[in-house]
Amino acid sequence: MSRHERLRSDVTAQAADSPDRPAAIKHYVPKLRRLKLAGLGLAGLLALGLGGWSGAQWWTTGRFMEKTDDAYVAANITLISSRVQGYVAEIAVAENASVKAGDVLVRLDDGDYRIALQTAESRVTTAGERLARIDAQSEAARAAVAQARAMQDMAQAQLQLARTNAERSARLVAGEIAAQSTLDDATEKLDTARATLANADAALASAQAQVEVLKAERAEAEGTREELKLAQAQAHRNLDLTVLHAPVDGTLTNVTLELGDLVVPGARLAALVPRDGLYIEANFKETQIAGIVSGAPVHMSFDALPDTAFEGRVASLAPATGSVFSLLPPDNATGNFTKIVQRVPVRIEIPADAIATGALRAGLSAVVEVDTRAAARPAG
Repeated sequence: MSRHERLRSDVTAQAADSPDRPAAIKHYVPKLRRLKLAGLGLAGLLALGLGGWSGAQWWTTGRFMEKTDDAYVAANITLISSRVQGYVAEIAVAENASVKAGDVLVRLDDGDYRIALQTAESRVTTAGERLARIDAQSEAARAAVAQARAMQDMAQAQLQLARTNAERSARLVAGEIAAQSTLDDATEKLDTARATLANADAALASAQAQVEVLKAERAEAEGTREELKLAQAQAHRNLDLTVLHAPVDGTLTNVTLELGDLVVPGARLAALVPRDGLYIEANFKETQIAGIVSGAPVHMSFDALPDTAFEGRVASLAPATGSVFSLLPPDNATGNFTKIVQRVPVRIEIPADAIATGALRAGLSAVVEVDTRAAARPAG
């Protein structure tokens, strides 16, 4: 029972008990009216105060806030795929498990890749042995050059001696001191010495050419060995790629493979949601973005955390509306054009305290308010 009802009942009871009933009623009626007027006045003052406070809030803050509920938590999700082909030998992490960067996620059967690596290593060893053989041949060829050069020197000395003997014999025969046969013999030895020198020159040239040939063969063999080393490195890399590791800290989900499945390069195997890479993508109307700039303060709340508000900042604005990047962009150059207000994606940073709650997931809904007063502040 309200206060006025109790008062009215008391008045009625007192009036019924009083012998002077009309006088009692006349005494309490003005008091009731005064209380009613006081209550109405108090209610009016409260309404006026609340209205004034709301108006002041709108004038100082509210009129600068751009709000949208077309906002969702997003993440830089990493798609896990293989770069080599193979059968799944082990799945090391369960669905929705937390992983750290470098943890093993999946192992593929690596038998073929181990054989390929051993083959590549064997070829590199063979190429090294060929280089060793060429080096030995080069040493022998350089020795042959030295020997040919010595034979050339000896032939030149013999030629000089034969030429001297021939000239002496010619003088003796001219002076009739020696017989003609002596000159003929000296001439023959001179011709033989010349032939021997020519042979020595040819042998030296051949030995030097052999050295150059071996140098070219070694360069070719060295190039072949480097190619084989690259093939060995590729085989080793392919073997390492049979083990899939987590690139970042996060939660593994959407696993689409089982033991024994054949994995092909590029196929999507799972998704890794980063632990700290969450952000909000808010889609503002084109009529709202005039005052939204990078760095502007943002008030945000999440449906998953209804009783908590957080403060963040605008990270960036998309250079185009969402419809531009759709699979089938609208063609407005048609006769049935209808204007539709477009929306521009705005990326908003989520504060660390919101992420630390552990309640946020990619795809959750959010409500954001951007303070546009940052656009009016001078830079710097």
